[in-house]
Amino acid sequence: MNPSGIVAIVTGGGSGLGEATARALAAKGARLALFDVGMDRAEKVAGEIGGIAVKCDVSSAEGGEAAFAEAAERLGPARILVNCAGIAIAMKTVGKDGPHPLDLYRKVLEVNLLGTFNMIRLFAARAQNLDPLDGGERGVIVNTASVAAFDGQIGQVAYSSSKGGVVGMTLPVARDLARSGIRVCTIAPGIFRTPMMDGLPKEAQDSLGHQVPFPPRLGEPSEYAALACHIVENQMLNGETIRLDGAIRMAPK
Repeated sequence: MNPSGIVAIVTGGGSGLGEATARALAAKGARLALFDVGMDRAEKVAGEIGGIAVKCDVSSAEGGEAAFAEAAERLGPARILVNCAGIAIAMKTVGKDGPHPLDLYRKVLEVNLLGTFNMIRLFAARAQNLDPLDGGERGVIVNTASVAAFDGQIGQVAYSSSKGGVVGMTLPVARDLARSGIRVCTIAPGIFRTPMMDGLPKEAQDSLGHQVPFPPRLGEPSEYAALACHIVENQMLNGETIRLDGAIRMAPK
């Protein structure tokens, strides 16, 4: 799909991987709606790329419906969805203070897994009714997992569970939506330079980067964005999870 002139929704679009992807799609001529809970940053990015910012809790059915309705009213129907919204916590299954709090585990799954599926289902329900483009294509969905889905480290049980679920849904959702001409792929990034990573000292960032076989550095959000754009543009990519990680395989800790 050529993104030029196409409406694209990016969740978590106010920062990190989402921001980079929104900027990259806008540079290719797409019209962007940035879904986020942090409106200050989302509005700033949207203003710089000529898009709009829409407040959205991705895990809320009602909030998601309202956000899609607002985006459609202001920009028109979307054909591209990139799911970048997510949260992470570090906590062992059983720690010195007792078992992993169930509410925290549930919260991570609600945002990362349920939130991703919520956005997918609402997007697809609208996109399936659009006129097909070249090759019968009506929409493209790009999800964000993590190498933690495969190489979860100590303390990542909630995060790894949620991202493993995103990987697991990729093929069946792609099969579900094939008859509607909607493609679905997932990117599983390794260690990337995100706002969370920027909070670490440079020495710690360098140490993490050197764990990557090649290139021995942190990934840049622009590299994630480039792959997301390629998925949008390459019609044969469907039902696949792509590791974007410099060949890293995470150690237990």
